[in-house]
Amino acid sequence: MDYFKKILRFAKPYRKYGYLNILFNILYALFSALSFAALIPMLNVLFGKDKPITVLPEYTGLGGAKDYIMDYLGYHVTQYADGDKMKGLILVISLILVLFLLKNLFNYLAMYFITFLRNGVLKDIRNQMYEKITELPISYYSEKRKGDVIARITSDVLEIQHSFLSVLELIVREPLTILFTILIMFGISGKLTLFVFIFIPIAGGIISWIGKSLKKQSDDVQKEQGQFLSIVEETLGGIRVIKAFNAESRFYQTFSRSTKRFFDFSNKLLNRQNLASPTGEFLGILVIGVLLWFGGKMVIVEETLDAASFIAYMGLAYNILTPAKSISKASYGVKKGNAAAERVLEILETENPISEAENAIAKNAFEQGISLENISFRYADEYVLKNFNLNVPKGHAVALVGQSGSGKSTIANLVTRFYDVNAGEIKIDGINIKEMTKKSLRSLMGLVTQDSILFNDSVKNNIGLGKENATEAEIIEAAKIANAHDFISELPEGYNTNIGDSGNKLSGGQKQRLSIARAVLKNPPIMILDEATSALDTESERLVQDALEKMMRNRTSIVIAHRLSTIQSANTIVVLQKGEIVEHGSHEELLALNGTYRKLVEMQSLNS
Repeated sequence: MDYFKKILRFAKPYRKYGYLNILFNILYALFSALSFAALIPMLNVLFGKDKPITVLPEYTGLGGAKDYIMDYLGYHVTQYADGDKMKGLILVISLILVLFLLKNLFNYLAMYFITFLRNGVLKDIRNQMYEKITELPISYYSEKRKGDVIARITSDVLEIQHSFLSVLELIVREPLTILFTILIMFGISGKLTLFVFIFIPIAGGIISWIGKSLKKQSDDVQKEQGQFLSIVEETLGGIRVIKAFNAESRFYQTFSRSTKRFFDFSNKLLNRQNLASPTGEFLGILVIGVLLWFGGKMVIVEETLDAASFIAYMGLAYNILTPAKSISKASYGVKKGNAAAERVLEILETENPISEAENAIAKNAFEQGISLENISFRYADEYVLKNFNLNVPKGHAVALVGQSGSGKSTIANLVTRFYDVNAGEIKIDGINIKEMTKKSLRSLMGLVTQDSILFNDSVKNNIGLGKENATEAEIIEAAKIANAHDFISELPEGYNTNIGDSGNKLSGGQKQRLSIARAVLKNPPIMILDEATSALDTESERLVQDALEKMMRNRTSIVIAHRLSTIQSANTIVVLQKGEIVEHGSHEELLALNGTYRKLVEMQSLNS
């Protein structure tokens, strides 16, 4: 029940639809009972079971309400029929059809409005989950499978809609339908009501066992579901770039537009499905109308059938069986919904360990430098960095080199605050980065990674991720600095060419130059290059390296390098080994030391 309450808070913005659903459910339950209650007394008068009533009855109080209603209806049938029994029969059948039509109309309206509530809750849970996905730190996704996260935002949320929220339809409609019907049946016949109590559980169990729910496919719904799943997958794959460029809100807007379309498509689909049930029932009652006419003929002409008893039997079984069956399924649905809600709420209620301090500073300028002061960090049990110190003055390029696992990329992750240090402090202009807003911190930085993280969109939009509302001239200028303008111009649609999933229509060098253009467009004072050329061939490396050098001019840079030939012009080269600095200095100074750096250079020279 706790999960149900937590999920129900998402229904508050749509409570007007809930109130309308309750109103029409009450009307549905009332007309559901009246549609059969009105049948018996009219047929009794029509077929001569009671004497024709020629005087309008008087209301004598609540105790005589039953007799008053029956006599009132009997009087109007008698007046209309005027001795013509077939004319009276047509009136009876018409009144029954009208009552059933109203019952099904109110049923459809009740389901129509609850659809907006259910799909609205579905949309808002998904939007909040997506916002949470982009908010949670990168460390969260090292522990979670991407497919599991996608399953929670899709199938688990759908399960909540089908289980928990379907119970909302039962709370008012089904109990009231049964209550109204049983009250009227008690007033008419105690024996018949006893029969209903015996018959309903048996019939309900059989129908629940053999019944199948209708599942209708919709191309629009399926396509849009694939669309937002693609956005989620790209978000998880490119979460580092999205965070580094403060693009969470932009991706959230794209995702929310997709879920809005899904919301609209789903409303149309489900309202068509909802219309199928009352339409089918009304068509069924038309058939019953024909049977009533035929049975009435047998009563009037042949006098071989007690029509009133037959119709009452059919009506009671029909009117109470369906809600009883639905209520029996509700508890099972809630149990299924509990498991799904638990998985969804696990993400929504996950605390973000990389939180902002109260009154965090929005730092918009970079003036002095970056300092890593006695920091230590571990991903699991073993420390990757131990008592590490590094100073990067403004305008300097500092290169980090060393074997894999020495902690180079970890430093980039810590400076951008994708992870928080276990001990020590990282400061920018003397201010601890934990005291800054994450958005302002990352606004000061540009990131180019070894894996070019691009999105299934146009060249222009991929570069434009670096700066919101960038002009076409700014995007072209950034592409020129990144040595990307020439190959972009040769693409089929130039800057409007779609580059495919993860940019797979482009070569590795082309993708990397687009990543650089994106960082250039952002124009940050601090640039972090995480092995940006290590996966490229010689020709691509030359073009990319040239682009990097142009981008790094007049900027403070932290360069994580695998190929040592690319960082020889750095102001300071820091050699790391098992999380500690073993050497530092310029390229010439380190060669002269004849130590670890020289060995690394000679090894790469031999391999090349």
